[in-house]
Amino acid sequence: MHTSNLSEQELIRREKLKSLQELGIMAYPAPAFPVNSNAVFIKSNYKEGENNAEFGAVCVAGRIMSIRDMGKASFAVIQDSTGKIQLYLKRDEICPAEDKTLYDKVWKHLTDIGDIIGVKGYVFTTKTGEISIHVKELTLLAKALRPIPVVKEKEGETFDAVTDPEFRYRQRYADLIVNPQVKEVFIKRSRMINTMREFLNGQGALEVDTPVLQTIPGGAAARPFITHHNALDVPFYLRIANELYLKRLIVGGFDWVYEFSRNFRNEGMDRTHNPEFTILEFYVAYKDYFWMMETTEHLLETTARSVNGSTMVKAAEKEIDFKAPYKRISIYDAIGEATGADVSRMTEEELRNLCKKWHIAADISMGKGKLIDELFSTTCEHQFIQPTFITDYPVEMSPLTKKHRSQPGLVERFELIINGKEIANAYSELNDPLDQRERFEEQSALMARGDEEAMFIDHDFLRALEYGMPPTAGIGIGIDRLTMLLTNQPSIQDVLLFPQMRPEKLVDGPATPKP
Repeated sequence: MHTSNLSEQELIRREKLKSLQELGIMAYPAPAFPVNSNAVFIKSNYKEGENNAEFGAVCVAGRIMSIRDMGKASFAVIQDSTGKIQLYLKRDEICPAEDKTLYDKVWKHLTDIGDIIGVKGYVFTTKTGEISIHVKELTLLAKALRPIPVVKEKEGETFDAVTDPEFRYRQRYADLIVNPQVKEVFIKRSRMINTMREFLNGQGALEVDTPVLQTIPGGAAARPFITHHNALDVPFYLRIANELYLKRLIVGGFDWVYEFSRNFRNEGMDRTHNPEFTILEFYVAYKDYFWMMETTEHLLETTARSVNGSTMVKAAEKEIDFKAPYKRISIYDAIGEATGADVSRMTEEELRNLCKKWHIAADISMGKGKLIDELFSTTCEHQFIQPTFITDYPVEMSPLTKKHRSQPGLVERFELIINGKEIANAYSELNDPLDQRERFEEQSALMARGDEEAMFIDHDFLRALEYGMPPTAGIGIGIDRLTMLLTNQPSIQDVLLFPQMRPEKLVDGPATPKP
């Protein structure tokens, strides 16, 4: 970066870096720093007069968040991965010999908020009752050349915290520094995934990996991203789902497989959609969608308890209870309650007219399944706040699902709706290869009509089914949306460490974040 593009603060910090180098001070030293404690442990366990010996030689490291210069002594606050702790530095103890350079020049004039330091010392309680570290040794570990937005604190309250989404999502590293509470969202996300993994492993499931690059973007109705494989000289697609590969493994003899899958769909972005997202899919031989509903209830109840200590969670002003069992209602009944219309016997033209009545755009590329899906999404999906299984979809909506055992024209499928959004989608999987071929061909006809989300015909998957796949239940659970619910976050970007954004022009440096 040319110096002409730097701010005044950035130029000053680079001059300080140069001064440090002239003094022989390494601004980015190579040796590891022997950290033996952290802020939260010290503040939680230190008791004045009881365990002084245990905290008589602590070694901690962190980022400087504030400095109060008092001449020959000073206070500072550093922040490590667990939280903040106050430091007390005294000139003659940092520099017991005649040379006071480390304190007078390095600490007082060449050190800035944002720098990362390591300190050694002992823990004590100040006159105001604050647990602090009395510093005996000080080491600069990394000089920050860019100033961080200053966050002021008073009596536990935070002022001027950076809330500008453009800054927070684009510079997540800085967001995590100045808004450390954001870390809790991602800690809970990790705990949630680990709990789900433990639940599945405890049931005997096997975690597997399937291809991200696929020659056929199968397993879902979505618009794919397209790339090119230079060595093979053929087009490839980033996967929109891993379903068909996991079912291949059921054909191959595994009874229960699962994968936490990164999927990609070249579609719109909003508060609940991101083009790159995470989904948990698992498939179990000799089970059906009734079994899957019960298993899903227990999985999500267990996960909610693990993440939040309760089945009750807050979603904005709403309270949602993940305790099993969950309500069940068919998609036809749900639409009927919302519109007063019986869509179960409607033709495509009648469905199109009903869509127009409800001001739903219905173009010629949309078949019966897409029209019913739009009716449900527009008229009633938002009404289901508590966990609800929407069941028994029309066959046109579900090309990978087994036909209903007792209701002609329907399939054995459910979607789990929570807080008005789909969280999971599950089937009694279609294992009849001839029926599956016909469904794929119907999808191909929709693609010819202009439906960009219609499924491709996957001939290899059909070949796998012809070897015989046992009755199977399968599900996909949206990890990002579930995280939003369990952490009370309003946007999917708040539960993704690095959400997709338009490329940033960095010639003049990023804009100053808005408080």
